[in-house]
Amino acid sequence: MGFDYAAVGHVTVDILPGGERRVGGSAFYSAIQAARLGLSTVVVTRGVPGEIEELLAPYAGELDELRVAAAEHTTTLETSGSGAGRRQRLVGWAGELSPEVTSQLVPEAGVVHLAPVAREITTCRPREGTFVGLTPQGLVRRWNGPGSSVEPARATPEQEALGALCNAIVLSVEEREYCEGLLAGGLGAGAVVAITAGPAGGSLLLPEGGELEIGGPRVSAPADDLGAGDVFAAAMFAELHRGAEPVPAAAFAAAAAAVRLEGTGPGGIGDRIAIEQRLRAAA
Repeated sequence: MGFDYAAVGHVTVDILPGGERRVGGSAFYSAIQAARLGLSTVVVTRGVPGEIEELLAPYAGELDELRVAAAEHTTTLETSGSGAGRRQRLVGWAGELSPEVTSQLVPEAGVVHLAPVAREITTCRPREGTFVGLTPQGLVRRWNGPGSSVEPARATPEQEALGALCNAIVLSVEEREYCEGLLAGGLGAGAVVAITAGPAGGSLLLPEGGELEIGGPRVSAPADDLGAGDVFAAAMFAELHRGAEPVPAAAFAAAAAAVRLEGTGPGGIGDRIAIEQRLRAAA
């Protein structure tokens, strides 16, 4: 069975200030956005199967399938702050999503979104004709063991090579300096690159050269920004795959992120109607 959208990466337990435990991870947020755009969606992850199934239970009716490689731990992050000021501490790590695991679990899909949060993806072998999107946030992190703070770090040469497999890449302005090799490989292979910058909007890097401002709505005082970049990425990848040009695809993605920022938690992720209304309102 083929899917429209496959999100690959760790579904996480996010421990918020005050002790609230919330499901998180780029694969989760992007999959929910894809599903609310009407796409058949599968999540491929690694962790404790029962724990992940429980985390995703409120969203089981939206996701078409969940594929979990069993591990001793589920990736767990203590999270505080927001935007560029966000700080995280790694409490538990589910381990690597090896090429052997991904080759077995990642199904045929129109879009395969490589969505690492904790260096879990080293490489991937997408099927020919697959649209490959990458959010490299998790490739540019390091920590010194369970309980230590997560710090920025450069991707390995093997992970940087993922850029050349991509049709599109989305990353934050803070991550850009750690992704030079990855971005060069992606742009050289024809990928569209979006650099997000929170309330400031961001920019598009095009493979033929040049840098354009990302249009669409802005949110100066977000209610909650966890997952907003992943929502942006999923919306942009989906629009590019369905044939949109980079500029309108990025504007649609910015509207999707705005809807998310104006809400709270995963419930704030909008459907196509809400996103298009937000885009029209900004225009």
